Amino acid sequence: MDKMFVISMTDWQAVLGQFSASYSLFAPVEFNGSQDYELVDKENTGNIIYNHPKPATPVKTFFLPVKENVTVESGIEKPAIIMGVPSCDLAALDILDEMYLQRDYTDIYYKNRRENFILIGYDCRSIVENCHCTSYGLKPYPEKNCDLMLARDRHLVFLQSLSARGAELLKEMGKYADIIKASKDEASEINEKRSEITRLLKDKNKNLPGYELSGKLIKDSPDKIWKSYASTCVSCGACAAICPTCTCFLLIDRPDFEKIRQLDTCQYPGFEKVAAGEDPLGELFVRFRNRYQCKYVWKPLKFKSIACTGCGRCIDTCIGKISKNELLEELASEKNS
Repeated sequence: MDKMFVISMTDWQAVLGQFSASYSLFAPVEFNGSQDYELVDKENTGNIIYNHPKPATPVKTFFLPVKENVTVESGIEKPAIIMGVPSCDLAALDILDEMYLQRDYTDIYYKNRRENFILIGYDCRSIVENCHCTSYGLKPYPEKNCDLMLARDRHLVFLQSLSARGAELLKEMGKYADIIKASKDEASEINEKRSEITRLLKDKNKNLPGYELSGKLIKDSPDKIWKSYASTCVSCGACAAICPTCTCFLLIDRPDFEKIRQLDTCQYPGFEKVAAGEDPLGELFVRFRNRYQCKYVWKPLKFKSIACTGCGRCIDTCIGKISKNELLEELASEKNS
């Protein structure tokens, strides 16, 4: 890992102003009490939120849009920078890359976006209610799949390159501002804050089983617990739609040989319904359980990467107030009783 560098907040905003002219610059901005990615320019760089956990939308949607025409050129006019990507979303790119880049057929649309988008990952300086990345072996700060790490501390911004492209970006920044090497004390302070957030997350989720154990518990679980938790499910599909690793889609034929790829989820009624009317996921609790089996039981058989990175968005967005973590903790408790 390269050395850590520091730049003043004033100079950093000047750099972003310059970059917004040559890059499409996306960053998390506060909106109605939450945060999400917005296209920013030199006029509104002061609205960017730093080091707060997870934007409402996972970074997945930049690479796999909810809806796109896959029979036309992608039309990327200039490279994009996406700031504020949390560790849980960066880790989710592992399984997306396996699916879309490392199988028999490479997805050219996904590939083009991965190659044209520069990612700046954020350290998480706090935790929100349903964060549990450490339960699955991740850290609440960038370690992979991004080009730069960013951590803001008062009037200073700390940067660290995690790829060759990140190192080039740092050099480019040096044209517009003074970027100096961070002192040992400054680097140590950043690492201490990382360790503190890691400890808080581990303590908060101490009863939550890990990824592999969760798969075993789900595989051996009785129907009754799924019927109980599914009782408030409305099959809206929000949990899968907002998930950084769920990628199911429909391919819809349109006139003139157009094909539209559109987000789909296993939680929608009729997801597996066939022409004869049979539906293996017809019962609500079976459909509800299917997503857990997919993430913790079936995907580990096909992929090296984990299919849940502990972002907790599925809990945040659930209309039925269903907590995945409470369900898994209950399974673990019953196993130990």
